[in-house]
Amino acid sequence: MSTQTFVIVGASLAGAKAAETLREEGFDGRVVLLGEETERPYERPELSKGFLLGKKPADKLYVHPADFYAGHDIELRTSTTVTALDPGAHEVVLDGGERLGYDRLLLATGASSRRFPVAGADLPGVAYLRQMGESDDLRTAIQGASRVVVVGAGWIGSEVAACARMLGAEVSMIAPEAVPLERVLGPEVGAVYRDLHADKGVDLHLSTGVDRIEGTDAATGVRTSDGTLVEGDLVVVGIGAAPRDELARAAGLEVDNGVLTDEHLRTSDPDIYAAGDVANAMHPFYGKRIRVEHWANALNQGPAAARNMLGAGTAYSRVPYFYSDQYDFGMEYNGYATEWDRVVFRGDPASREFLAFWVRDGQVLAGLNANIWDQADGIKALVRSGARVDTDRLADPSVDLGDLLG
Repeated sequence: MSTQTFVIVGASLAGAKAAETLREEGFDGRVVLLGEETERPYERPELSKGFLLGKKPADKLYVHPADFYAGHDIELRTSTTVTALDPGAHEVVLDGGERLGYDRLLLATGASSRRFPVAGADLPGVAYLRQMGESDDLRTAIQGASRVVVVGAGWIGSEVAACARMLGAEVSMIAPEAVPLERVLGPEVGAVYRDLHADKGVDLHLSTGVDRIEGTDAATGVRTSDGTLVEGDLVVVGIGAAPRDELARAAGLEVDNGVLTDEHLRTSDPDIYAAGDVANAMHPFYGKRIRVEHWANALNQGPAAARNMLGAGTAYSRVPYFYSDQYDFGMEYNGYATEWDRVVFRGDPASREFLAFWVRDGQVLAGLNANIWDQADGIKALVRSGARVDTDRLADPSVDLGDLLG
């Protein structure tokens, strides 16, 4: 039996799947999984979707059944905060001063909601969404609000706005971008979401900044940069997330928009790995480091890191994937596009049943299937192939995606 101890900091999806994989791969040493929250590991996407709506119970969010960890000899310690890493001593320091030794360490600390740096942001009635308890509280607050003001039109802002409308609330959305999700999807696909929210009755204040949150004893609305008062007694802030890399930074690991890792998810310390939202990992397919804050990345990087902690030496090279559900509009996105020449549509975006492709120099960098559920594999293969395509054929629904691979 191994005398080694593997410690995982972050009882997240990535951390839980890493612990599971260590056992699946035959590691019989000590596995310790440390988490700050009171809950055992759970998946976060439904916090702004079905769980927020009250349609999906907590039991459907947990990564494993309650007896899984004891049954696999995994020491799950919830409500436990790691205050420091000591790479020289191969120890983590816990709140209360306990020091826990490790042979290999995995950082799966995730990300935290960016706080809103404006006056009034600390008033009662201002909410963020990152944890299960916050989603529970937010559902109750939405149901009791006269009007919900959502600040931010990224994934959290857009999905919360949709859920709030579906729960019957009056909703306003304020964002500096011209269309929702512009930074990720660009103006063309973002316009689909703009029209979707407008059609569902959301009061949109786009291309608009925020000066402050109004209120004395509680939030009463948001004052925009042009002086308009958008009234509301619940303000939900969704302005992005920041990687929780403070422990790594303080310990002297290389950090830049997350914890820097190689393609094996190994950090600048050979005995420390990182996975999930906190990892800015070298990706062999893209030839650069990328940090992806989405469910699939945590689901797959955790196991990959675990195998490499055991010496597998396998590069993590999956093409990024994410999904979103807003009202009756669902989508899946495969690929990674930060700059592109054009967006090619297959189908009419106004119908809300279409494919979209982000193309640069004739190469498909990413693709999205919206309310069409049999094309994701073809999109992924097209992205992975790196093939140069005829964009007229790409836009033609009669041409099978497989025929474009060359």
